[in-house]
Amino acid sequence: MEQVDCVVIGAGIVGLAVARALAMAGREVVLLEAAVAIGTGTSSRNSEVIHAGLYYPPGSLKARLCVRGRELLYAYCAERGIAHRRCGKLIVATEAAQEPGLQALRQRAEACGVHDLQWMDAMQARALEPALHCTAALLSPSTGIVDSHGLMLSLQGDAEAHGAMLALMSPLQRLRRVGDGFELDVGGDEPMRLQARSVVNSAGLHAVALAAGFDGLPPQQLPPSHWARGHYFACSGKPAFTRLIYPMPDEAGLGVHVTLDLGGQMRFGPDVQWVPRTALGEEDYLVDPARAQPFAAAIRRYWPALPDDALQPAYAGIRPKISGPGEAAADFLIQGPAEHGVAGLVNLFGIESPGLTASLALAEQVARALQD
Repeated sequence: MEQVDCVVIGAGIVGLAVARALAMAGREVVLLEAAVAIGTGTSSRNSEVIHAGLYYPPGSLKARLCVRGRELLYAYCAERGIAHRRCGKLIVATEAAQEPGLQALRQRAEACGVHDLQWMDAMQARALEPALHCTAALLSPSTGIVDSHGLMLSLQGDAEAHGAMLALMSPLQRLRRVGDGFELDVGGDEPMRLQARSVVNSAGLHAVALAAGFDGLPPQQLPPSHWARGHYFACSGKPAFTRLIYPMPDEAGLGVHVTLDLGGQMRFGPDVQWVPRTALGEEDYLVDPARAQPFAAAIRRYWPALPDDALQPAYAGIRPKISGPGEAAADFLIQGPAEHGVAGLVNLFGIESPGLTASLALAEQVARALQD
């Protein structure tokens, strides 16, 4: 039986960042990934946005780690030559009744440490984006976009350069407490059994289900698990905007917004479609072309000139949530030994947006939890 210091479960962007941080701290790390490649789930099926940190309750983990992670991420991308652009975004009120909510969003952002937002009236916003319809807007100059795949490859390279080992097609089948460590049964073409001193559960969509099977973890420590599918549509033709355009957020997400890829092409999304509990575990990424109609209606609130039939199905992603329909959005849940009483175990639950932005800051938190 092979013995290792630390096992990280899940090679999405957060798992890669955690493995990097632990390896760079001198830990012996094995990174287990059930899929055939890194980051094939939520990490590669999102908007690739570097968020400023303005949407989240002041003092929450999402707020603090987004602001911290944003600065770490911009510095890391600049240092490593990872493609990114600080393109900025406009959050828009499309009618006067939304303007108090936009002002409240600005105040919340200030309380979270985001001090560079600029209030704009309709004329000022249209001077930046002539195709835009709005009555007022907030300009967020520190919002950007990043090549998420290039970022993940760089994190993997850093981790491996410091001794971490990545095992693909290696699903965890069982984890149990043995003495003062853990025993892991790993499946795949070459099944193995590992003993580890520490384990980090960064399995994203499957984190709660995996934790439910951990021998020695109190069941009452598990949060509920919900999945929310989000669809994206591409837009043919010349891009109408040079910045990201976001409507006012709703209870489950940030609304159908305009994002740009690094080539400047527009895409729209995501919407929110809750996955039935009976379908949890089934990663369905199909995009129904019929969803283009409600997408177009939402988009025309801020871009009335959207051409007919311009939207084409692009891709879908699924967000791991620990709050359900009609509930207030839950914070990140970093559950370490101080919370559940199992030494050496850290569970990462509900790591949805802004998980990409916060990834390096999340890795710092995990490393501290294991050190403590």
